[in-house]
Amino acid sequence: MKKQSGAKKAVLNELPRIGDRVTFIYVEHAKINRQDSAITVADSRGFIRIPAAMVGVLLLGPGTDITHRAVELIGDTGTSMVWVGERGVRHYAHGRALAHSSKLLVKQAKLVSNTRSRLDVARKMYQVRFPKEDVSSLTMQQLRGREGARIRKIYRTQSKLHNVKWDKREYDPDDFESGSPVNQALSAAHVSLYGLVYSVIVALGMSAGLGYIHTGHDLSFVYDVADLYKADITIPIAFEVAATSQPDDDIGRKTRLRVRDAFVDGKIIKTIVKDLQHLMDVKVDEEITIDTINLWDDKEELVKHGVSYKEVT
Repeated sequence: MKKQSGAKKAVLNELPRIGDRVTFIYVEHAKINRQDSAITVADSRGFIRIPAAMVGVLLLGPGTDITHRAVELIGDTGTSMVWVGERGVRHYAHGRALAHSSKLLVKQAKLVSNTRSRLDVARKMYQVRFPKEDVSSLTMQQLRGREGARIRKIYRTQSKLHNVKWDKREYDPDDFESGSPVNQALSAAHVSLYGLVYSVIVALGMSAGLGYIHTGHDLSFVYDVADLYKADITIPIAFEVAATSQPDDDIGRKTRLRVRDAFVDGKIIKTIVKDLQHLMDVKVDEEITIDTINLWDDKEELVKHGVSYKEVT
Protein backbone atom coordinates (compact mmCIF):
# COMPACT_ATOMS: atom_id res chain seq x y z
CA MET A 1 0.00 0.00 0.00
CA LYS A 2 1.29 3.45 -0.86
CA LYS A 3 2.50 5.34 2.21
CA GLN A 4 0.40 8.40 2.93
CA SER A 5 2.11 11.59 4.01
CA GLY A 6 0.84 13.82 6.81
CA ALA A 7 -1.24 13.02 9.89
CA LYS A 8 -3.34 9.86 10.00
CA LYS A 9 -7.05 10.38 9.40
CA ALA A 10 -8.96 10.11 12.69
CA VAL A 11 -11.78 7.59 13.00
CA LEU A 12 -15.18 8.89 13.98
CA ASN A 13 -15.09 7.87 17.66
CA GLU A 14 -11.72 9.61 18.09
CA LEU A 15 -13.12 12.99 17.15
CA PRO A 16 -14.30 15.38 19.85
CA ARG A 17 -18.06 15.34 20.32
CA ILE A 18 -19.84 18.23 18.69
CA GLY A 19 -20.77 19.71 22.05
CA ASP A 20 -17.14 19.73 23.20
CA ARG A 21 -15.88 21.85 20.34
CA VAL A 22 -15.12 25.53 20.15
CA THR A 23 -18.18 27.24 18.69
CA PHE A 24 -16.92 29.12 15.64
CA ILE A 25 -13.89 30.93 14.33
CA TYR A 26 -14.21 33.76 11.83
CA VAL A 27 -11.32 34.35 9.42
CA GLU A 28 -10.95 37.04 6.75
CA HIS A 29 -8.11 38.44 4.65
CA ALA A 30 -5.88 35.51 5.56
CA LYS A 31 -4.20 32.42 4.13
CA ILE A 32 -5.34 29.07 5.59
CA ASN A 33 -3.05 26.08 5.23
CA ARG A 34 -2.35 22.80 7.03
CA GLN A 35 0.48 21.67 9.27
CA ASP A 36 0.12 18.10 10.60
CA SER A 37 -3.28 17.93 12.38
CA ALA A 38 -3.72 21.68 12.67
CA ILE A 39 -4.86 24.34 10.28
CA THR A 40 -2.67 27.41 10.10
CA VAL A 41 -3.91 30.94 9.63
CA ALA A 42 -1.52 33.63 8.41
CA ASP A 43 -2.35 37.28 7.91
CA SER A 44 -0.64 40.65 8.23
CA ARG A 45 -0.62 40.33 12.02
CA GLY A 46 1.10 36.95 12.26
CA PHE A 47 0.63 33.20 12.18
CA ILE A 48 -1.34 30.80 14.41
CA ARG A 49 -2.12 27.07 14.53
CA ILE A 50 -5.63 25.82 15.29
CA PRO A 51 -6.42 22.15 16.09
CA ALA A 52 -8.99 21.46 13.38
CA ALA A 53 -10.88 18.80 15.38
CA MET A 54 -11.66 21.30 18.15
CA VAL A 55 -13.45 23.75 15.87
CA GLY A 56 -17.21 23.43 15.38
CA VAL A 57 -17.51 25.78 12.45
CA LEU A 58 -15.01 27.82 10.49
CA LEU A 59 -16.49 31.00 9.03
CA LEU A 60 -14.57 32.04 5.93
CA GLY A 61 -14.91 35.73 5.19
CA PRO A 62 -13.75 37.75 2.16
CA GLY A 63 -10.09 37.74 1.23
CA THR A 64 -9.60 34.22 2.55
CA ASP A 65 -7.44 31.74 0.64
CA ILE A 66 -7.58 28.12 1.74
CA THR A 67 -5.45 25.25 0.43
CA HIS A 68 -6.68 21.84 -0.67
CA ARG A 69 -4.65 20.24 2.13
CA ALA A 70 -6.41 22.37 4.73
CA VAL A 71 -9.84 21.49 3.34
CA GLU A 72 -8.85 17.81 3.38
CA LEU A 73 -8.03 18.01 7.10
CA ILE A 74 -11.18 19.99 7.87
CA GLY A 75 -13.27 17.38 6.05
CA ASP A 76 -11.58 14.47 7.88
CA THR A 77 -12.18 16.07 11.29
CA GLY A 78 -15.81 16.88 10.59
CA THR A 79 -15.41 20.60 11.03
CA SER A 80 -18.11 22.51 9.21
CA MET A 81 -17.04 25.29 6.90
CA VAL A 82 -19.34 28.18 6.14
CA TRP A 83 -18.47 30.76 3.51
CA VAL A 84 -19.83 34.16 4.55
CA GLY A 85 -19.75 37.69 3.20
CA GLU A 86 -18.16 40.80 4.65
CA ARG A 87 -18.84 41.13 8.37
CA GLY A 88 -20.61 37.80 8.20
CA VAL A 89 -23.88 39.28 6.95
CA ARG A 90 -24.18 36.83 4.05
CA HIS A 91 -24.21 33.05 4.16
CA TYR A 92 -23.03 31.40 0.93
CA ALA A 93 -22.21 27.70 1.37
CA HIS A 94 -21.10 24.95 3.75
CA GLY A 95 -19.05 21.75 3.81
CA ARG A 96 -19.90 18.14 4.83
CA ALA A 97 -21.45 16.68 7.99
CA LEU A 98 -19.68 15.39 11.08
CA ALA A 99 -22.21 12.63 11.72
CA HIS A 100 -21.98 9.80 9.20
CA SER A 101 -25.61 8.89 9.73
CA SER A 102 -28.91 9.75 8.08
CA LYS A 103 -30.94 8.73 11.15
CA LEU A 104 -31.96 12.25 12.15
CA LEU A 105 -32.45 13.31 8.55
CA VAL A 106 -34.93 10.49 7.96
CA LYS A 107 -36.76 11.41 11.18
CA GLN A 108 -36.80 15.08 10.23
CA ALA A 109 -38.20 14.33 6.77
CA LYS A 110 -40.87 12.01 8.20
CA LEU A 111 -42.05 14.59 10.74
CA VAL A 112 -42.18 17.45 8.25
CA SER A 113 -44.05 15.38 5.64
CA ASN A 114 -47.17 14.92 7.75
CA THR A 115 -49.29 17.95 8.67
CA ARG A 116 -50.12 16.69 12.16
CA SER A 117 -46.54 15.74 13.12
CA ARG A 118 -45.23 18.95 11.56
CA LEU A 119 -47.61 20.98 13.67
CA ASP A 120 -46.52 19.04 16.76
CA VAL A 121 -42.87 19.96 16.14
CA ALA A 122 -43.79 23.60 15.50
CA ARG A 123 -45.70 23.69 18.78
CA LYS A 124 -42.69 22.23 20.57
CA MET A 125 -40.61 25.11 19.21
CA TYR A 126 -43.09 27.67 20.48
CA GLN A 127 -43.37 25.85 23.80
CA VAL A 128 -39.64 26.50 24.32
CA ARG A 129 -40.38 30.23 24.02
CA PHE A 130 -43.41 30.08 26.32
CA PRO A 131 -42.30 27.67 29.05
CA LYS A 132 -44.98 28.85 31.50
CA GLU A 133 -47.88 28.42 29.09
CA ASP A 134 -49.53 25.43 27.48
CA VAL A 135 -49.49 26.07 23.73
CA SER A 136 -50.32 22.51 22.71
CA SER A 137 -53.80 23.43 21.49
CA LEU A 138 -53.03 26.74 19.77
CA THR A 139 -53.19 27.11 16.01
CA MET A 140 -50.24 28.32 13.97
CA GLN A 141 -52.01 31.65 13.48
CA GLN A 142 -52.36 32.06 17.26
CA LEU A 143 -48.76 31.00 17.84
CA ARG A 144 -47.42 33.50 15.32
CA GLY A 145 -49.42 36.27 16.99
CA ARG A 146 -48.06 35.33 20.42
CA GLU A 147 -44.51 35.25 19.08
CA GLY A 148 -44.84 38.65 17.39
CA ALA A 149 -46.05 40.22 20.63
CA ARG A 150 -43.23 38.53 22.58
CA ILE A 151 -40.50 39.82 20.26
CA ARG A 152 -41.89 43.37 20.23
CA LYS A 153 -41.90 43.34 24.01
CA ILE A 154 -38.28 42.13 24.09
CA TYR A 155 -37.20 44.95 21.76
CA ARG A 156 -38.96 47.55 23.94
CA THR A 157 -37.42 46.10 27.10
CA GLN A 158 -33.89 46.07 25.68
CA SER A 159 -34.31 49.56 24.26
CA LYS A 160 -35.28 50.90 27.68
CA LEU A 161 -32.60 48.89 29.52
CA HIS A 162 -29.74 50.15 27.32
CA ASN A 163 -31.22 53.54 26.46
CA VAL A 164 -31.05 52.78 22.75
CA LYS A 165 -33.66 54.33 20.46
CA TRP A 166 -35.79 51.66 18.82
CA ASP A 167 -38.28 52.10 15.99
CA LYS A 168 -38.41 48.77 14.19
CA ARG A 169 -36.32 45.99 12.74
CA GLU A 170 -35.03 47.42 9.46
CA TYR A 171 -32.05 46.41 7.33
CA ASP A 172 -30.88 46.16 3.74
CA PRO A 173 -29.01 42.89 3.08
CA ASP A 174 -27.14 44.63 0.24
CA ASP A 175 -26.10 47.64 2.30
CA PHE A 176 -25.06 46.80 5.85
CA GLU A 177 -23.99 50.38 6.67
CA SER A 178 -27.42 51.81 5.87
CA GLY A 179 -28.97 50.37 9.02
CA SER A 180 -29.01 52.04 12.42
CA PRO A 181 -26.28 50.86 14.84
CA VAL A 182 -28.67 48.55 16.69
CA ASN A 183 -30.01 47.11 13.43
CA GLN A 184 -26.44 46.54 12.22
CA ALA A 185 -25.64 44.78 15.49
CA LEU A 186 -28.80 42.66 15.24
CA SER A 187 -27.88 41.61 11.68
CA ALA A 188 -24.33 40.67 12.64
CA ALA A 189 -25.44 38.83 15.79
CA HIS A 190 -28.19 36.87 14.06
CA VAL A 191 -25.96 35.83 11.15
CA SER A 192 -23.35 34.56 13.61
CA LEU A 193 -26.10 32.57 15.30
CA TYR A 194 -27.33 31.25 11.94
CA GLY A 195 -23.81 30.08 11.13
CA LEU A 196 -23.53 28.22 14.41
CA VAL A 197 -27.01 26.66 14.16
CA TYR A 198 -26.32 25.73 10.54
CA SER A 199 -23.10 23.99 11.53
CA VAL A 200 -24.82 21.93 14.22
CA ILE A 201 -27.70 20.96 11.92
CA VAL A 202 -25.47 19.79 9.10
CA ALA A 203 -22.99 18.26 11.55
CA LEU A 204 -25.79 16.00 12.77
CA GLY A 205 -26.63 15.06 9.20
CA MET A 206 -29.93 16.96 9.12
CA SER A 207 -31.33 19.19 6.39
CA ALA A 208 -31.13 22.96 6.77
CA GLY A 209 -34.03 23.32 4.33
CA LEU A 210 -36.72 21.18 6.00
CA GLY A 211 -38.27 23.72 8.33
CA TYR A 212 -41.40 23.32 10.44
CA ILE A 213 -42.29 27.01 10.87
CA HIS A 214 -40.31 28.59 8.06
CA THR A 215 -40.68 27.00 4.64
CA GLY A 216 -39.61 27.40 1.04
CA HIS A 217 -36.01 28.44 1.76
CA ASP A 218 -32.89 26.30 1.87
CA LEU A 219 -32.21 27.63 5.39
CA SER A 220 -35.76 27.27 6.72
CA PHE A 221 -34.80 24.90 9.54
CA VAL A 222 -31.83 27.13 10.48
CA TYR A 223 -34.23 30.04 10.98
CA ASP A 224 -36.62 27.80 12.95
CA VAL A 225 -33.92 26.74 15.40
CA ALA A 226 -32.07 30.07 15.64
CA ASP A 227 -35.29 31.79 16.65
CA LEU A 228 -35.25 29.75 19.86
CA TYR A 229 -32.18 31.62 21.12
CA LYS A 230 -32.41 35.17 19.82
CA ALA A 231 -34.30 36.54 22.81
CA ASP A 232 -31.70 35.25 25.27
CA ILE A 233 -28.50 35.81 23.30
CA THR A 234 -28.34 37.87 20.14
CA ILE A 235 -30.96 40.56 20.83
CA PRO A 236 -29.56 41.59 24.26
CA ILE A 237 -26.01 41.57 22.86
CA ALA A 238 -27.01 43.73 19.89
CA PHE A 239 -28.58 46.40 22.12
CA GLU A 240 -25.58 46.30 24.47
CA VAL A 241 -23.16 46.76 21.55
CA ALA A 242 -25.25 49.60 20.11
CA ALA A 243 -25.28 51.33 23.50
CA THR A 244 -21.52 51.12 23.98
CA SER A 245 -20.30 51.78 20.43
CA GLN A 246 -18.68 54.94 19.15
CA PRO A 247 -19.36 56.34 15.64
CA ASP A 248 -16.08 54.95 14.25
CA ASP A 249 -16.46 51.48 15.76
CA ASP A 250 -16.76 48.41 13.54
CA ILE A 251 -20.12 47.29 14.88
CA GLY A 252 -20.13 44.06 12.87
CA ARG A 253 -16.79 42.90 14.27
CA LYS A 254 -17.57 44.08 17.79
CA THR A 255 -20.88 42.22 17.75
CA ARG A 256 -19.37 38.99 16.44
CA LEU A 257 -16.78 39.01 19.21
CA ARG A 258 -19.48 39.49 21.84
CA VAL A 259 -21.60 36.72 20.34
CA ARG A 260 -18.57 34.44 20.18
CA ASP A 261 -17.87 35.03 23.87
CA ALA A 262 -21.51 34.32 24.71
CA PHE A 263 -21.37 31.09 22.72
CA VAL A 264 -18.24 29.92 24.53
CA ASP A 265 -19.56 30.80 27.99
CA GLY A 266 -23.07 29.48 27.40
CA LYS A 267 -22.21 26.09 25.88
CA ILE A 268 -24.95 26.79 23.37
CA ILE A 269 -23.86 24.01 21.02
CA LYS A 270 -24.83 21.42 23.63
CA THR A 271 -28.15 23.21 24.06
CA ILE A 272 -28.81 23.18 20.31
CA VAL A 273 -27.96 19.47 20.05
CA LYS A 274 -30.22 18.71 23.03
CA ASP A 275 -33.07 20.79 21.60
CA LEU A 276 -32.78 19.13 18.19
CA GLN A 277 -32.96 15.73 19.82
CA HIS A 278 -36.04 16.86 21.76
CA LEU A 279 -37.73 18.21 18.63
CA MET A 280 -37.03 14.99 16.74
CA ASP A 281 -38.12 12.78 19.67
CA VAL A 282 -34.64 11.29 19.93
CA LYS A 283 -33.37 10.32 23.38
CA VAL A 284 -30.50 12.44 24.71
CA ASP A 285 -28.25 9.43 25.26
CA GLU A 286 -29.10 7.86 21.91
CA GLU A 287 -26.08 7.37 19.65
CA ILE A 288 -26.31 9.63 16.61
CA THR A 289 -22.73 9.69 15.35
CA ILE A 290 -22.80 6.14 14.07
CA ASP A 291 -20.83 5.29 10.96
CA THR A 292 -22.89 2.65 9.23
CA ILE A 293 -24.63 2.00 5.94
CA ASN A 294 -27.22 -0.57 4.91
CA LEU A 295 -29.39 -1.34 1.94
CA TRP A 296 -33.11 -0.56 2.19
CA ASP A 297 -35.49 -3.49 1.75
CA ASP A 298 -39.29 -3.38 1.48
CA LYS A 299 -39.66 -6.60 3.57
CA GLU A 300 -36.73 -6.68 5.99
CA GLU A 301 -36.27 -2.89 6.14
CA LEU A 302 -32.46 -3.04 6.29
CA VAL A 303 -30.02 -5.55 4.84
CA LYS A 304 -26.25 -5.60 4.86
CA HIS A 305 -24.47 -3.65 2.15
CA GLY A 306 -21.25 -4.68 0.41
CA VAL A 307 -22.64 -8.18 -0.26
CA SER A 308 -23.06 -9.68 -3.71
CA TYR A 309 -26.65 -10.94 -3.42
CA LYS A 310 -27.89 -13.71 -5.68
CA GLU A 311 -30.78 -13.08 -8.02
CA VAL A 312 -34.12 -14.09 -6.49
CA THR A 313 -36.43 -15.97 -8.86
